[in-house]
Amino acid sequence: MLFEWWNAREVVEIGKTLADCFRPQGGRELPGREQARPFGIHQHELDSFLRRVTREVGPRKLGLLSRAKLLNSFKWRLREHGFDAGQADELTQMVLFQLYGNHSNLSTLTPGGAPEPIGRKRIADLLTEADAHFAAGKLAETAGCLRRVLRTDPHHALAHAKLGATLSHLGEYEEAERMLRRAVELDARSAAAHFNLGALLYYRGEFAAAETFLRRAAKLNPRDPETLVCLGLTLGARSRLDNAKDCFAKALVLKPRNASALCGLGWLAGIEGRFEDSEKLYRDALAADPRRPNAWASLAEIRRMTTADGDWLENVRRLVTADMAPLDEAALRFAMGKYFDDLGNFAEAFSQYKRGNELYKKVARPYDRKARSAAVEETVGLYSAERMRPGIEGASQSTKPVFVVGMMRSGTTLVEQIIASHPRAAGAGELDFWTEAVRKHRDILDNGLPDPALAAKLGNSYLAILSRQCRDALRVVDKSTFNSDHLGLIHSIFPKSRIIYVQRDPVDTCLSCYFQHFANAAGFTFDLMELAHYYREHHRLMQHWRSVLPHTVFLEIPYAELVSDQEAWSRRLMEFIGLEWDPRCLEYYKTKRSVLTASTWQVRQQIYSSSVGRWQNYRKFIRPLLKLKELNAT
Repeated sequence: MLFEWWNAREVVEIGKTLADCFRPQGGRELPGREQARPFGIHQHELDSFLRRVTREVGPRKLGLLSRAKLLNSFKWRLREHGFDAGQADELTQMVLFQLYGNHSNLSTLTPGGAPEPIGRKRIADLLTEADAHFAAGKLAETAGCLRRVLRTDPHHALAHAKLGATLSHLGEYEEAERMLRRAVELDARSAAAHFNLGALLYYRGEFAAAETFLRRAAKLNPRDPETLVCLGLTLGARSRLDNAKDCFAKALVLKPRNASALCGLGWLAGIEGRFEDSEKLYRDALAADPRRPNAWASLAEIRRMTTADGDWLENVRRLVTADMAPLDEAALRFAMGKYFDDLGNFAEAFSQYKRGNELYKKVARPYDRKARSAAVEETVGLYSAERMRPGIEGASQSTKPVFVVGMMRSGTTLVEQIIASHPRAAGAGELDFWTEAVRKHRDILDNGLPDPALAAKLGNSYLAILSRQCRDALRVVDKSTFNSDHLGLIHSIFPKSRIIYVQRDPVDTCLSCYFQHFANAAGFTFDLMELAHYYREHHRLMQHWRSVLPHTVFLEIPYAELVSDQEAWSRRLMEFIGLEWDPRCLEYYKTKRSVLTASTWQVRQQIYSSSVGRWQNYRKFIRPLLKLKELNAT
């Protein structure tokens, strides 16, 4: 029999005092996970706290009831400080195991606070039960079993991995990522944990990080076709299309009718403009798996839908009513939105897009308005006209790079395609070079322009990438829209490069963003208010670049004028980048090249003006965007 050494009130106060170690000071928000782990707490703070637990509580003797009271008071105090239930539970378990270790007969707490002894055999039984629930589609029950395992053994790698996968299916992506990262830390040889984490990061648009985990998963389990497919999609998103095709081909060798691999090849065929081949591959995937959501969704993206596609709509509606993963439902909602938009049923189209955005928003990193405004303010201050005017030592004199920038869905792909149709020019798509460069060298670039060594290094590295992709071209277009943030750095390193800013009506632009799911999971595109905020900050930044960059290197193209007078603006484009006129630029839609963009179908159609003023069809649904019309005058 264990004796109670503390009275109940004293135990409760001890638990609250320990939890108060994590109370934000002066209203300060807890730091983000990119700075700390695992709950917005710096690692050194967590280590110090656990040492305090050992020092202050360890020497005392606690019976089962006292232990339960202390841990419950600790947990609920954490909830008062803003921790979510999963975070509070896991921190509570850390305290428990810091004091008593990982013993097979250890008692833990049920949600009600009563002690519940769980031994090794019970853990095995719970894992088996979790597998049975998952197979039956009972995801909440699956998560419940796995949480009970982790309350007893927070170092159980397999339970973390399984819970992470389950939470991903439930749409609880923040906690899912936390579980999967912990699983990888606990078991570096778990192929499943690496795969699931890589897949989640892919859906969050973090392709470089996703590639790292997926390559590790493929090395640990080279005969898993799903890992190869996900790696292929990630490589494709990073513009390495040949490598992506190799991954899909290897997956089909391992499993000849693998629906995921067939969808991957269908996606590549669409990028290459082979839409009939693309449709056939998607239908082959559906023959192998009639309930494949991304195959049904992709069929709507490669052509205009008509009333003859009623069977498609019926199949999708039947599928979307099932208990399916949130991201699968989101893909189908967007596809139905396009279907109804193509048919002119705008109310139903907006309803479907709205539901799809609500689902996608859960997986994206939250958009931080204050951080975005601060970043723009910092950029404007850093790249002043006075600072940029003298130029920098180590700058490249190359005229090869051409940067086409603007908001997403503003017409940047059309401009790139017009230029790439010239025999002496090429399009490199959306390169992430400058975003990655700023991230990697932030300690230097946050304080000013690059020094000569860094300028030369970045210039040479970028030209090497352009040459590998487009060896013989005199001009190569990089149309990453996020380069809009980095034009000061770009111009300082390539002062003779040309910058083309495509400006489309702000409401049309934002509406088109809302109707498009982007591979980079841009968090601001899923909410009309956040879209409006992002556009205003983008507009403010572009006004700054217009004022500080030399007019000889900066050309602004109004999208509406381009589509109404294609030849005049195409000629002006060629003159601006220093190439002689070639009539093939007028037949850009015939140019055969891979176009890795959301506009892969539209850019292969002859120029049309129906996208101008499209927002009028949705006026009553998009009130947060309408005030952006005032920006047309500036």
